[in-house]
Amino acid sequence: MQAEESFQVLVGTEGDSFPLMEIGTCEAEPSEQWDFILVAKHCKESRLRQAEQRRKQFLEELQSKGFHIKERQDQKQVFYGIRADNRIFDLYRTLFLEPEGLAARVEPARPITVTATMRIRIVNFVLNSKTAAGDSFEDLVKDGVFESKFPLHRGEEDLKVKWAQWRNLLQEQPIDAIRDYFGEKVALYFAWLGWYTYMLVPAAVVGLIVFLSGFALFNSSQISKEICEAHDIFMCPIGDSNKYQPLSVTCTFAKLTHLFDNEGTVLFAIFMALWATVFLEIWKRQRARVVLHWDLYGWDEDQEEMALELINCPDYKLQPHQHSYLRSTIILILSLLMICFIIGMAHVLVVYRVLAAALFSNLAWPFLGVTTAVVVSGAVVHYVTIVIMTKVNKYVALKLCDFEKPRTFSERESKFTVKFFTLQFFAHFSSLIYIAFILGRINGHPGKSTRLAGLWKLEECHLSGCMMDLFVQMAIIMGLKQTLSNCMEYLHPWLACKYRMLRARWARTPELRDWQRNYFLNPVTTFSLFDEFMEMMIQYGFTTIFVAAFPLAPLLALFSNVVEIRLDAIKMVQLQRRLVPRKAKDIGTWLQVLETIGVLAVIANGMVIAFTSEFIPRMIYKYRDSPCRKEPPQKVDCLTGYVNHSLSVFFVKDFQDPKKMQASGNVTECRYRDYRNRDPHDKYNFTEQFWFLLAIRLAFVILFEHVALCIKLIAAWFVPDVPQSVKNKVLKEKYDMLQEKLRSSSKSTDV
Repeated sequence: MQAEESFQVLVGTEGDSFPLMEIGTCEAEPSEQWDFILVAKHCKESRLRQAEQRRKQFLEELQSKGFHIKERQDQKQVFYGIRADNRIFDLYRTLFLEPEGLAARVEPARPITVTATMRIRIVNFVLNSKTAAGDSFEDLVKDGVFESKFPLHRGEEDLKVKWAQWRNLLQEQPIDAIRDYFGEKVALYFAWLGWYTYMLVPAAVVGLIVFLSGFALFNSSQISKEICEAHDIFMCPIGDSNKYQPLSVTCTFAKLTHLFDNEGTVLFAIFMALWATVFLEIWKRQRARVVLHWDLYGWDEDQEEMALELINCPDYKLQPHQHSYLRSTIILILSLLMICFIIGMAHVLVVYRVLAAALFSNLAWPFLGVTTAVVVSGAVVHYVTIVIMTKVNKYVALKLCDFEKPRTFSERESKFTVKFFTLQFFAHFSSLIYIAFILGRINGHPGKSTRLAGLWKLEECHLSGCMMDLFVQMAIIMGLKQTLSNCMEYLHPWLACKYRMLRARWARTPELRDWQRNYFLNPVTTFSLFDEFMEMMIQYGFTTIFVAAFPLAPLLALFSNVVEIRLDAIKMVQLQRRLVPRKAKDIGTWLQVLETIGVLAVIANGMVIAFTSEFIPRMIYKYRDSPCRKEPPQKVDCLTGYVNHSLSVFFVKDFQDPKKMQASGNVTECRYRDYRNRDPHDKYNFTEQFWFLLAIRLAFVILFEHVALCIKLIAAWFVPDVPQSVKNKVLKEKYDMLQEKLRSSSKSTDV
């Protein structure tokens, strides 16, 4: 397409003085009308002359497609204002016979308003397309031809006042205004995030009630009483320590453990399974209403991308869907190798905890201080590992996605989402899986312990149980992610933006000052919104998976999200360049990610209750071995004697370590958490009680998962994905369309 209008270039050398050289008769366009700003460095050095030539060719090619361009310069950069000819958007409207939804089919033809978001989206597609020389804009940036491109922030004052301020922390979001400025993709993100935050309120309340209910039994729990009074029961040394600690030293930790390891935990885990399903089903209904309101119910993303391709190049040839089993096999193998590497990183954390336990023990710290220091430092190291692996995972996922050669950008984004989330899931949860299901279960027993490289004994659970370790790990990681990450997410772009603004040499020309102001904002990429989604998906995982061990997770997520919404709003409106608007009618692959997390949450919570908590052993003791079987429950607590029943006996004389034998003093036997025979001739093998408990645990997992999944299925059936009002409106529009065609046909026949 050849441009019929003139091309105007303004050439200058200083930010406040610009001699004008006009080509043609077209006057300068108002700055509000520039669709994009392209930025490049001055080409003063001879080695940059080639870049200048390629830049000139790129701009001339844009001009041939119907773009108007204006150049302005400051001392360091050259700025190009880009505006597309209106015929490009006329062609866009022509390609869509059904302008923007079902309603448009039955109403008289009317002009479609070309919105600012539509202009930016289409122009961005053209700029990103390959040139005649085979270069994309990204290639030109890599080669130093251009620095960046961005649309200008225009008309955002209303969003600043009503949305992007901390004083609006608890106010409702203007979703329609967000859509009009940032496009449907961003608006759906904030609509989803707002609904997720709203739905966290009942989950946080129930979780807090479950946690606080433990305080009612903080001092009255029979198990806590027995532990606090067990001054004559000595625990076997943990790790390479030679200290025999009385069980009573774990009194405080036993009380704290009971806050989140009680009967309410099971009910809360089932509640969260139901909550996750209801949250997703009602969100689907919300999405359907919003999309119908935006007249995007019948919008097709593939059709949109094909239309943009044809606008950019009328000779565009359709790229068919392709599938290669060889490529899929290679990607699967490489993905599995990467997952194994991430799991290996979790083993590195295990090694760290073992070495840290040995180091802290040599510092003559109190025993419980050593255990707590190992758990806390291990959680911090895990968090640092997550930060590092996030960058590695993104790079690997991108390479795997490029190797797969997706057909379109949306397909590439979907495939990248699946790969990156899978890697991130293992990076975040491998350590928690180890603590929940492996820690303390593969290290043998006193006198015959498993050692790392034959030197260091594998770590064991906290004396008050593995739930305490899991609780601390969850609390620290979630606390760091919700506080430190949020602070860095806001402070880093704020400080970077302020620094660039202070160092800038501003031009006196108002238009160039506006371009400079947008240029000095923090750059955005195609991953800017993606990263926000990923952050929320990981948080959703922490909120649902292992929530049985950390009932306060929904409460932390609620507080974090209230801040996150305004933080993201301020960042997008005031601290970042304007995001390129994207059209969408749902949150895409993220919905499948949420559904997958919901299923994993059911499995993980069932296993935590069965294998990590003391719920099953307590129930078995209560109804099988407790004193209540002989006396009425009114006279004796049914958990009386449970502590003694759940601890195995080891005779100190059977230690092969002379130091531990010498350190025992008058202690002839010590206790440890397990179900093993006390007869040394039986080699401390598992008792019949252990196998009976194992069978009950497995049966509970199966029963719990089936009950929870059935509840999820019933909830999904009970709450339709699409409201009847939406279905009826779509049905009515189809009926009206057919009636209109019938009337038109009758008129034609009469004539």
